[in-house]
Amino acid sequence: MAESINVEVVYALPARQELIKLSLPAGVTLQQALEASGLLQKHPEIDPAKGKFGIFAKLAKPDTLLRDRDRVEIYRPLIADPKEVRKQRAAEGKLMKKGGGTGEE
Repeated sequence: MAESINVEVVYALPARQELIKLSLPAGVTLQQALEASGLLQKHPEIDPAKGKFGIFAKLAKPDTLLRDRDRVEIYRPLIADPKEVRKQRAAEGKLMKKGGGTGEE
């Protein structure tokens, strides 16, 4: 009997999380687990060629071999660039220090 491993594939949406538990043959890759989960068919916005994936919050390539109890995570693209957001906050903070209050004094 071939050895099998148990893995989870997770896709977090803004309002909910989808978690699929799978039992797959040992030697399975991240890409094969994605396909077996059914999430690629259910969510066509996930692009296996361009998407980012990870195992326990560490980026991983589609050809990464999975181990028993790995958690495969499907990452969505960022809505805003974190560096730009920090720059905007810093600029707003400078305005507030110069007396650019809210006008409700």
